[in-house]
Amino acid sequence: MGEIGEDGMRLHFDSRVRLKFDGATITSDAGLLACRELDDALGLTEAALVHLQESRGGRNVQHGLVPLLRQSVYSRLAGYEDTNDAQRLAQDSAIRVVSSRRASERQAASSNTVSRFETEVLTRGNNLEGLAQLNAEWVERAMSQTTHRRVVLDMDSSESPVHGHEVGAAYNGHFKSVCYHPLFCFNQFGDCEGALLRPGSVHSADRWREMLEPIVERYSSRSGVRLLYRADAAFAKPEVYEYLEQRGIGYAIRLSANEVLQREIEPLLQPPIEELLEQPIVRYHDFLYQAGSWDRPRRVVAKAEWHQGELFPRVGFILTNLLIRPEGVVNFYNGRGTAEQCTLRRASTP
Repeated sequence: MGEIGEDGMRLHFDSRVRLKFDGATITSDAGLLACRELDDALGLTEAALVHLQESRGGRNVQHGLVPLLRQSVYSRLAGYEDTNDAQRLAQDSAIRVVSSRRASERQAASSNTVSRFETEVLTRGNNLEGLAQLNAEWVERAMSQTTHRRVVLDMDSSESPVHGHEVGAAYNGHFKSVCYHPLFCFNQFGDCEGALLRPGSVHSADRWREMLEPIVERYSSRSGVRLLYRADAAFAKPEVYEYLEQRGIGYAIRLSANEVLQREIEPLLQPPIEELLEQPIVRYHDFLYQAGSWDRPRRVVAKAEWHQGELFPRVGFILTNLLIRPEGVVNFYNGRGTAEQCTLRRASTP
């Protein structure tokens, strides 16, 4: 990142900026400079000019669309969850530098300006669609720098608690809170392939196809790349399996236990003869199973773990169309939920 000279480190995205260790101008958010260098190398925020439309007019517009988007994104990266801190951050040297050249000479946008940008400009219908396209382009640019022969898509919902009367917020019995219930999809490299804000009361799998289909279509044009899919039991729905199978996508989806599945694994539920030590005793079994709403039987992999000091085993069922050993299916599924943590150790190998 940058070049080091006698007068400090020079940044590529703005050669006028120098990094020096002195007490005259300090910031607690200098890590954002590395993010801005990556942004500049990949041309991420500049792509907003193609996908987002400016709705403001007149002579009072002091901060352009791209600088405002940078300030909004980078402040979240630094851990500031909303625009309440924007007034103070407008004076911060790091925020000013990463936002734009103009902001680096004066100051970044105020809380009111950033708030209006996020609630009025970005929420317009064409810009909401543009944000989705922008995110897809960001992922595409990152993936083009990564060698891979397969893409693993992890889909899951999450809780976004609210503390007021926001439109669409509702009580969710699972989370026991008033919240939004957004849907996310990450790949194995930690890239957010898609995000969908939903009311707090909807089912975890609600609108799954609306999110997944554009992602699948984007990768369908790539030759030699195989798509794989992982999800929890909330996505164990016949329409999900059929969609994935029709498109040749391998999947591993958790199944909730029932009496039929329990009968299939009775041998695994017999207490082991050998003594239970610190390491659990693990047993696997796979079989064909057809629920009443399914059009045909599908493969289920079961795992039973016997732990020291526990009377009953820990049992799990995974529905899959992967043609690998049961242990491999379980190991593949267990990688679910860790993709978001992999950004800083992005792999360069398949």
